[in-house]
Amino acid sequence: MKIVFLETQTLGETIDFEPFKRFGEVELYELTRQNEIRERVLGAEVVIVNKLPVNEKCLGEAQNLKLVCITATGTNNVDFAFTQSRNITVTNVKGYSTAAVVQHTFALLFYLMEQLPYYDNYVKQEEYTLSPMFTHLGKEFHELCGMTWGIVGLGSIGEGVARIARGFGCNVIYYSTSGNNHNFEYTEVDFEKLLQESDIISVHAPLTEQTDKLFTYEVFQKMKKNCFFLNLGRGPIVEEEGLKKALEEGEIAGAGLDVLTEEPMSEGNPLIKIKDSGKLIITPHIAWASIEARGRLMKEVFLNIDAFCKGIERNVVK
Repeated sequence: MKIVFLETQTLGETIDFEPFKRFGEVELYELTRQNEIRERVLGAEVVIVNKLPVNEKCLGEAQNLKLVCITATGTNNVDFAFTQSRNITVTNVKGYSTAAVVQHTFALLFYLMEQLPYYDNYVKQEEYTLSPMFTHLGKEFHELCGMTWGIVGLGSIGEGVARIARGFGCNVIYYSTSGNNHNFEYTEVDFEKLLQESDIISVHAPLTEQTDKLFTYEVFQKMKKNCFFLNLGRGPIVEEEGLKKALEEGEIAGAGLDVLTEEPMSEGNPLIKIKDSGKLIITPHIAWASIEARGRLMKEVFLNIDAFCKGIERNVVK
């Protein structure tokens, strides 16, 4: 069996690919441009990708291809009409990064809410050495306890955030973007009420017709002016020009993002103009990528291939 990894750089430098040689020949490519896919997958029976397109244009000449493994949960890069017409099995990996994304949600919040950029700079610029007293109260911040945390998308990640937020003493409410998720442990509200009542709003929803551009400038205007907004779902859920305007005009207190509409970030992204780290922090799609999460991810991909070889369906998506 020939296995081709097309995007190993997206998995980090610590990944051990030796176990995959148990299945046969393994070819590793750090990064692959779309116009390089066709040549690199010729003769492959298994192709492993993250964000590259899985369609006839890229894979149509790979006559031996039987299995495509996505090293992620999302499969919106897959043309299932093509894969099904060719009887190509597609697998993904779920749940591997839940703990990491939950953790990163709170990292983004506390960076903003505790005014850490300001206090870090205060010390590093040596102003603290000139202080006449032991403390410095240049920027006010509040306790999380007693605040209302609104969650958009109460799946496994959203529920993980809800549990920890409640542990900090938050009142947790949520909005189901699909209308199908009803968790009786937390209070379900409509979108308008979530906007009006939340002190923190975090997004953990997939990109769908219901969530595309869900957060616009007009929506940010409906939030409390002291609200912190966090997006760890998908970039296009936020209309970025609207968020920029809301931050500049003080419609919300701050925003923390791990996802953008276009990744890598384009030079034309309006948010690149906001340099105040106390208002906005953007991380480059790393919430999922703890060492432990990446280890679980690769173990799951290995098990997906192993199951396929044994004729067992495992994490198959259609």
